[in-house]
Amino acid sequence: MRILIVEDEPELNEQLRRTLEAQRYSADSAYDGEQALDRLAEVPYDLVILDVMLPKLDGFGVLREARNMGADSPVLMLTARTGTDDKIKGLDSGADDYLTKPFSTDELLARVRALLRRAGGQNASVLSAGSLCLDTAKREVTVEGKLVELTQREFSILEFLMYNKNRSVSRFSLAEHVWGDDFEPFSMSNFMDVHIKNLRKKISSGDGESVVKTIRGVGYIIRDSQE
Repeated sequence: MRILIVEDEPELNEQLRRTLEAQRYSADSAYDGEQALDRLAEVPYDLVILDVMLPKLDGFGVLREARNMGADSPVLMLTARTGTDDKIKGLDSGADDYLTKPFSTDELLARVRALLRRAGGQNASVLSAGSLCLDTAKREVTVEGKLVELTQREFSILEFLMYNKNRSVSRFSLAEHVWGDDFEPFSMSNFMDVHIKNLRKKISSGDGESVVKTIRGVGYIIRDSQE
């Protein structure tokens, strides 16, 4: 999942980025309101963590402009203010959740997981397809009840495909979400093939069948039914 962090305090922005990447999310940073809108116009983020007090355009303004231009990513707003007026204003502007500073890392990650599940139409923290299960809370993958060790890239690929279960995912969309700013279209094809090949080997069931299917000329899909 690809997350945009909009926070003008460099130290906190970097701390949030490291925290999210440690949980195998892909994270981008913006440091003011205008930069945030530029990012949102270019990338379909899975989640936005948005501070209220920002240079150039505050969080409320960013949120209104983002919604007006069609960005429908879930938004978790951050604020140092404890009054209910700001929370009401943020929620009325289109925010999905609100978190008051200072906050614990555990609470932040719990809210992130909840918003991502909600956006993906998932009500539980465990995503499944056949004997394959991906626990978004524990950040674990099992096949037929056995724990499977994945690299961060492999986990991110699988997570994105599982969130989009029963929908085809283009190679471009997958690369953009997993590799973020490191995505280079002309050199990514073979690199992605290697990751997909290794992922399939690790998550194959006892009969050697993998849930990750290739759609020729399009990309990949994970289906509930593997006929």
